[in-house]
Amino acid sequence: MSEHDAAPARSQPAPSNLVMRVLAALVLAPLTIAVAYVGGWLWALLVTLVSIGLFAEWLMVVGAGSAALTGAGTITIAMMGACVAFGALKTAIIVGCVGGAIVTLIARGKFVWAATGFAYAAAALLASILVRKDLVNGFSALMFVLLVVWATDIGGYFAGRSIGGPKLWPRVSPKKTWAGALGGFVASLAVAGGFAACGLGKAVPLLLVSAILSVVSALGDLFESAVKRRFDVKDSSHLIPGHGGLMDRLDGFVAAILMAWIIGFLRHGVHSAGSGLMVW
Repeated sequence: MSEHDAAPARSQPAPSNLVMRVLAALVLAPLTIAVAYVGGWLWALLVTLVSIGLFAEWLMVVGAGSAALTGAGTITIAMMGACVAFGALKTAIIVGCVGGAIVTLIARGKFVWAATGFAYAAAALLASILVRKDLVNGFSALMFVLLVVWATDIGGYFAGRSIGGPKLWPRVSPKKTWAGALGGFVASLAVAGGFAACGLGKAVPLLLVSAILSVVSALGDLFESAVKRRFDVKDSSHLIPGHGGLMDRLDGFVAAILMAWIIGFLRHGVHSAGSGLMVW
C-alpha cells in the first residue's frame, strides 16, 4: 500500500512487479475473505499470526530486532490473541500491559520505538478480532472496512498513475500525489454506495464512515512511510511478492480497523462494534 500512488511514468512499477502484485492480491484477498467469513478461532489465529509478523517487521525496520525482544513480543501477542478469541478480553489487556512493559524494558535504547511497534501490532490484533466477534454484523463490518481500504489503495494507485500532478507529501512518500489521494477517496465512497444499495446500511451514514476510514487509511499509509523513511528502509520485508512486507500491505488497514472499532465501540459497546459501525 505504501506504493499505491505511483508518480509519473519513470517511477511506475515494472510490468513484472505489477503482475506479481495482482497475482498476490488474487490469492490473498479471497483467502482473507474466506477466513473472515468463517470467523471464530480461525480468524483469530490468522490475525494473531499477522500481528506477530507486524511486530517482527517493525523491529527490523527500526533496527531493534533482537531475539529476546522479538520472542517476548511474539509470546505476548500470541497469548493476547488466544484470550480475545475465547472471550477473555480483560485478561488479554492485562497480558498486553505486562508484556508491553517487558518489551519496553528489553528494548533499552530503542524502548520508544519498540513500545510503539508493540502497541501498533496489539491494536491491530484487538480491533480486528473484536469487530468480527459481533455475532450480528461482524462479518459485514469487517468486509466494509476491508473493501474501503482496498478501494482507497486501488483507486489511489490508478488515479495517481494516470493523472500524476502535485505530490501529496514528497518528504515522506515521493510517489503519492493529490490526484491519487482524491481517486482513492472517491473509490471508497463507491463501496459505501454499494453496501447501501444492497441493503447493508443507510447511505448517508455509510458514506460518512467510509470517508473517515478512507482518510484514516491514507494517514496510516503515510505513517508507515514516515517510519520507513526515518530509518532509510524501502520495504518492511519481502514476504509478499510485489507488495513488500506485512506492514507495507496492511498499514492502511491497521489504522482503519482501529478507527472502525472505536466508532462501533462508542455507539454499541465493546462486543457489538460491528453493529455500531453498520447500523444507524
